Amino acid sequence: MDAIRKMSLMPAQRLEAATLQGRSKGRIREGADADIVVFDPETVADQATYEEPAHPSTGFKYVLVGGAPVVDGGRLVDGVRPGRALTGR
Repeated sequence: MDAIRKMSLMPAQRLEAATLQGRSKGRIREGADADIVVFDPETVADQATYEEPAHPSTGFKYVLVGGAPVVDGGRLVDGVRPGRALTGR
C-alpha cells in the first residue's frame, strides 16, 4: 500500500500545488480522472533499447486513461489518445 501511495497519491498531491487538475489525479473515487494501470509485477519489464526506443514494455495488462482503455489485455489499442495536458493555474 505504501508503494501505491508513493506512486500515485503523493505525486498527485504535489501537482495540486501547481494546477487545480491535480485534485482529480492519484485517487480512485467518483469524479476522478480514472487513470488506472493493472499490471503483473512479476512480468513488468522495459523492452526498449537504443535501437528500438519505442518498443513497448511487457507485463501491463490494462491501462485506462480518463476511463478509456489504451492497453487492453496487454495489447495497445490503436487510435486511442484520451489524455489531456495539465495546465498551470
